[in-house]
Amino acid sequence: MSITLTEIAAERVQGFLNAKGTGIGLRVGVKPNGCSGYAYVLDLADNLGADDEVYESHGIKIIVDAKSLPIINGTRIDFTRQGLNEAFSYENPNAAHECGCGESFGVEG
Repeated sequence: MSITLTEIAAERVQGFLNAKGTGIGLRVGVKPNGCSGYAYVLDLADNLGADDEVYESHGIKIIVDAKSLPIINGTRIDFTRQGLNEAFSYENPNAAHECGCGESFGVEG
């Protein structure tokens, strides 16, 4: 089980951590939302919860809660720029489908 970052995504997260001045890593999770079932949630983490799993990718700690992990296990997070737009993107092997706007996804089961 793991969640990974591309090098450019890790650099972007490190920039956020540096700007904030505190934090132990990137918290990655999902919440029920959107037209397809789940939406990704990213936040800078200041601490660990009792049910958190911790991975490391390109020097960044990735913290995932136990409920989200089965849904996003194996996900690769990238950071892309297109013109003036920039965003994190996700390659999730568990996503059976995504909504047309790319904001949410669904899993089989």
